[in-house]
Amino acid sequence: MKMLSKKPAFALMLTMTTASFYFAQSTQDTLSKDNEIEQVVLTGVADIAKDRKTPVAVSTIKEAQIIEKLGNQEFPEILNSTPSVYATKGGGGFGDSNLVIRGFDQRNIAIMVNGVPVNDMESGAVYWSNWAGLSDVTSAMQVQRGLGSSKLAIASVGGTVNILTRAADKKEGGIVSIGVGNDDYHKSLFAYNTGKNEKGWSSSFLMSRTAGRTYIDNTQFEGYNYYFALGYQPSAKHDLQFTITGAPQTHNQRTYAPTIANYIKFNPDQDGTPNRKYNSDWGYLNGEAFPMRVNYYHKPVMSINWDWKISENSKLNTVGYGSFGRGGGTGDLGKVGGKTLSQWGVDSNGQMNLDQVYAANALVNPVTAAAGSTLVRRSSINSHNWFGLISSFNQKVNENFNFTAGIDTRYYYGYHYQLVSDLLGARGYKDDKNKNIAPNVVSNVYAPNPTWNPFGGKTDPMEDRVGYSNDGEVLWYGAFGQAEYSTEKLSAFIQGAVSNQAFQRIDAFVKDGVTVQRNQTVNTKTGFKDIVGYNIKGGVNYNFDDHNNAFANIGYYSKQPFLNSVYPSNFQVVNPNLTNEKIFSAELGYGYRSPIFSANVNIYRTTWGDRWQRKTVNFNASAGTSTTTGYVEMSGIEEVHQGAEVDFVVKPFKFLEFTGMFSYGDYHYNGNASGSLFDDNNNPVSFNNSTSNSSELYLNKAKVGNAPQTTAALGFNIKPVKDLSFDTQWRYVDRNYANIDVNTFTDATVAAKGTLELPSFNLFDLGLSYKIRLNNDKQYFTIRGNVYNLFDTTYIQESATNNHVKQVSDFKTSSNTDTQAQALYNTYINNPNNFYKGLDVSNRVYFGFGRTWAATLSFNF
Repeated sequence: MKMLSKKPAFALMLTMTTASFYFAQSTQDTLSKDNEIEQVVLTGVADIAKDRKTPVAVSTIKEAQIIEKLGNQEFPEILNSTPSVYATKGGGGFGDSNLVIRGFDQRNIAIMVNGVPVNDMESGAVYWSNWAGLSDVTSAMQVQRGLGSSKLAIASVGGTVNILTRAADKKEGGIVSIGVGNDDYHKSLFAYNTGKNEKGWSSSFLMSRTAGRTYIDNTQFEGYNYYFALGYQPSAKHDLQFTITGAPQTHNQRTYAPTIANYIKFNPDQDGTPNRKYNSDWGYLNGEAFPMRVNYYHKPVMSINWDWKISENSKLNTVGYGSFGRGGGTGDLGKVGGKTLSQWGVDSNGQMNLDQVYAANALVNPVTAAAGSTLVRRSSINSHNWFGLISSFNQKVNENFNFTAGIDTRYYYGYHYQLVSDLLGARGYKDDKNKNIAPNVVSNVYAPNPTWNPFGGKTDPMEDRVGYSNDGEVLWYGAFGQAEYSTEKLSAFIQGAVSNQAFQRIDAFVKDGVTVQRNQTVNTKTGFKDIVGYNIKGGVNYNFDDHNNAFANIGYYSKQPFLNSVYPSNFQVVNPNLTNEKIFSAELGYGYRSPIFSANVNIYRTTWGDRWQRKTVNFNASAGTSTTTGYVEMSGIEEVHQGAEVDFVVKPFKFLEFTGMFSYGDYHYNGNASGSLFDDNNNPVSFNNSTSNSSELYLNKAKVGNAPQTTAALGFNIKPVKDLSFDTQWRYVDRNYANIDVNTFTDATVAAKGTLELPSFNLFDLGLSYKIRLNNDKQYFTIRGNVYNLFDTTYIQESATNNHVKQVSDFKTSSNTDTQAQALYNTYINNPNNFYKGLDVSNRVYFGFGRTWAATLSFNF
């Protein structure tokens, strides 16, 4: 059985399964034939690709690699040395990382734990902060780029990440470890496995705590991880596994990307370089640092897995799971003195003027004042209950042919509302958004702390909710089937799946039969909207000899949109233009295996049409923070993702190994799209230079943003003597573009400049391990040290804007003559303070972390 760890928007549905696996050869350390990956045949519902057999592009990261190289990095970052993968730290808060595969973000990558999908059922989101301890219990992580080998009706548009966790019947033993790192990082862990006794019982337990601060200012965090697995194998035919895991955590965030100008302006050294640690999402309140952005969550996940070997040729694998996520994230709500939080500006250090807000709030009587006339910190709750069942029957017809059929059922209920987290000196917050009650003054506050209740606990009173209160309900019924044919040289499969997703939106602030939205009278409950989706895919692999193989795969998905696409603009009205997204993908691959050199080459093309997307946006950037937040809804998007990948392993000696990869992609939009802009209260907002909130978006040929289209890596591992190893890795990122800024792409002239290309960068990491053995072979100490970004390179990992260097034409207006425009341009272009590495400093970006380090001492027994 395998176990999972944690996660927010979904319950890490683990399908803990007893696994005797066959490690599919990866681009990391498994390409070498010396290491011929033992065939991973998970007896549960997980679909693990087999080297030289499953026709997909795959990389596998083993447990030893995760333990050695992860340190205090984000969990997805362990994948950065695999082709076409880009994992960043996002805003830099604990667990706020982002993952991109072949240009597709993690909402469109199927994240699986032991074969069970864990992406949020409403939005597809993945919150790595709630998986803080997942790395502690992971036995292997396999990345299948492209269609993947999962039989379920999941839309793995960019790829599939399958995380395989430890089983209850793991060999008897335990470990104690202590880790430290930069910025007061520390981690302590204890784990123990009993092994399987004569009666078939086994158990595994783990507990850890991680705390400190990341490289970014005021990003303190504290997270725990607990894991318990109980296994019982009464006979050779039956294997039962129960698992519970959770990771309560709280962490300060940086959710707003400052301008380059402000990174430089608010550098204490005042040397013209950016302060990469700068965070504008906090300030001092009554003499103490006060974070405006805090994320807190606890998502316990429970599962029970039953593997039944009916006969030599038949088996049934079933997993039932449940998840109870509770928590949310904070931000500002309301105005005081007629100003939003960002309009109160920042102090000389670039931090929020919270003391001024506190004093202004104290002057307001919320009872007599208009609604929203005080400025408070709110918590946006994103809780859920999630239950599911997956059952898969496999029949081996003969030595060459087998088929699988199964069901995938899920039920999800999400709770979304806002509470007051801190009054910031106010006597209350007056809210008038609930149309079922008179405007009320809320004075109860809810601290941003995660609950430890493994069953979620109660939701909060309706009278304390402000801003909005809506729930999402999703029913999922799916069926799948796959037929496989395999000989020594040839293997082929064809797979199909169908699912019905039923979506309902429940808005407690709407008045039944009275509220009018889009010229329609609406009710609290919308009723369920059923949408059918399906996929079909197939592939073939041929082994020419012991060294050479080739494969091909092809597939088509009709993917249901997310909940906010079904009910756009946060209204209770079904999207009149609702349609499934269409994805077509094809891939060719070649592999070579030998004891000294092994390599893979892949080429692929994916088209993604009829896409609907909602994106959070910021308007009118001022003094390092946003004055208005909201969202844009885009429809009619079509994307093309195509490219080539190479990865290899060279092992000239037993003590020396080289690994490398190179990927080159072309990810772009095909044709234009349309967009509508709204603020957080669902009010239409005009686009720049426009009186309308709707506009055509001139996206044709624009590059997909925050997804590097050229990446490369080269590393080596040397073991000069027994128990001592040294490793290093170089990574290169190029042709990385800014994210789509919708205000820019509503102007055809500006959009013609395309997406902004960010400077390329090189990073180097180092690692050292030493094992101290005791007299008992089962007892030994391990010392591990890592240094990341060894040369302290300053680089931009993401950009939220597309502000190109200005041309003379940008200064021409109806009131400027050509001469005046030229003069303004000359002043602009000749001022070096307007530029950073060739970029206009008005761009809002996230810089990557500088040099960081981590060290661990562990004792195995």
